[in-house]
Amino acid sequence: MNLPLGSSITLLAKYLRPHWRKVTVLGILLVANIGLQLLNPQILRRFIDSARSTQPMNDLIWISIFFVLTAVLGNIASGLATYMGEDVAWSATNQLRSDLAQHTLALDMTFHKVHTAGEMIERIDGDVTALSNFFSQFVVKVLGTFVLMLGVLIVMYIEDWRIGAAMTAYAALVLIVLRQTKSIAVPHFKAQRQANADISAFWEERLSGLEDIRSSGAEAYAMRQQFNFMRILFRKNVRAAMFGRILFSSAIILFSIGNATAIATGGYLLGLGALTLGTVYLIFDYTGTLSSNLRVITEQLDDLQRASAGIERVGELLNIQSRIQEPHNPSAAFTKIVEPLPLSLRFEHVSFAYDDNESGEDNAPVLQDISFALAPGAVMGLLGRTGSGKTTLTRLLFRFYDPVSGCVTLNDIDVRHMPLKDLRKRVGLVTQEVQLFQASVRDNLTFFDAGISDERILRTLSELGLDEWLARLPKGLGTELESGNGGLSAGEAQLLAFARVFLADPGLVVMDEASSRLDPATEQKIERAVDRLLQGRTALIIAHHLGTVQRADDILILEDGRTIEYGPRLDLIAKPDSRFSQLLRTGLEEVLV
Repeated sequence: MNLPLGSSITLLAKYLRPHWRKVTVLGILLVANIGLQLLNPQILRRFIDSARSTQPMNDLIWISIFFVLTAVLGNIASGLATYMGEDVAWSATNQLRSDLAQHTLALDMTFHKVHTAGEMIERIDGDVTALSNFFSQFVVKVLGTFVLMLGVLIVMYIEDWRIGAAMTAYAALVLIVLRQTKSIAVPHFKAQRQANADISAFWEERLSGLEDIRSSGAEAYAMRQQFNFMRILFRKNVRAAMFGRILFSSAIILFSIGNATAIATGGYLLGLGALTLGTVYLIFDYTGTLSSNLRVITEQLDDLQRASAGIERVGELLNIQSRIQEPHNPSAAFTKIVEPLPLSLRFEHVSFAYDDNESGEDNAPVLQDISFALAPGAVMGLLGRTGSGKTTLTRLLFRFYDPVSGCVTLNDIDVRHMPLKDLRKRVGLVTQEVQLFQASVRDNLTFFDAGISDERILRTLSELGLDEWLARLPKGLGTELESGNGGLSAGEAQLLAFARVFLADPGLVVMDEASSRLDPATEQKIERAVDRLLQGRTALIIAHHLGTVQRADDILILEDGRTIEYGPRLDLIAKPDSRFSQLLRTGLEEVLV
């Protein structure tokens, strides 16, 4: 596998450009450290030769002080470079995480049906973490190391051309070996990253369904599955480590050869009287510097192998394009709608099928040739058994998916011609399952919109009968709620969902009717909230209760994705043989389970 150097350079340029000042300082610090590393052996040679030639003690003391000073400065430069490198790494990788998260959130629901939340956490955080050193020090360190190696070789040629030639041959041999082995572990590190993502996805799914696993006695089965995932991860880790060590082991052997060459060459020339003892030490020290910096290159190439796997996976994720695209020419007529006017809704011969795989092949149709019209301010009851296509129909309205054929229009404008932000701002959704965030009451109600005033929030909560609940909270709107259900009862959570829609003030509301598990007092509050919500708004209600059906102007009944009955509610009631009349006689709750 060839290392994606083009992708690596592009990624580096994009995310290091905003931090160019810090990168420049980092480069200066590394260059200063290189200069000090070249200077220190010269000082030691001078000390050794001066001591052998009986130089005055004062000269030796000053040489020693100068050596200590350069060593201290070198450590300071190295420490500052490490700090600056980590700062650059976290700044760059955090921005990459943010971009990946934003890109993933913009992908259509087909993608999210295939990839679990646990897998996406590992890809957004785990893969990017593997790039940390690559962002912070790879280019600067490798370039700096090559500069240092070049300096060492030049000094050796100045001392004696034979030593310079021997060390040049040694460095060339090391670099050739490293080049030949640099990419051998990339596929194994990539497989390791995927195994980490798989086990994260497994844990996320099992922890989400913990109650079901315990109630069904499936703990042992879940643990066996975990063992299988851990075994796969172990094997991938071992293979990645083994192939990654090939590079390191090759370097160790070569470094030993380099040290042996330096000792042999230096000893030979010392015996001929061509070199002083201090110069022999200089050669040995520089050879160690050359070897240690070749080791740095080895480590950086080893890190590049890890980073390359991450870069490939990050690139694969960024290259995935959502099937739901923003319109190139958004409808100006719709964007000019500022007031929360009741919107008209029309489905025209809409058909849809989910794509549950990445091959692009559609499954069996979920909706087939659905057509209806809803006038501004009207209410339509949507009925049908579980799996009849009710939820899918509402997802098309929000453009979570696009229909396979036909079109969905609001105010006679195809939703595919509307900016997604404007579309979803003017269409509200109330569901039975209310997801709350680890955030304040205010942020949970406004979805982190600071433009909504506290006065408006308090007024809305009071109108919905939640003012007493709010008064019990220790910090009012600033009280932190837990993620999930936030520690609220089902009725309180449902009323908070209504409050969200009131604050968004849409022109069309899609509502999955409140759950029947509510107590009578709370259900009365929900009913009053529904009455207020429908005032001046168009509504599409997935109905389960007779009370909700009585609010509807029109009725649409689905079965197996097809319309089996559609028309004004009163007209359908007047027809004893209509399906709706049969539902009313049989009992709506019993039939639509």
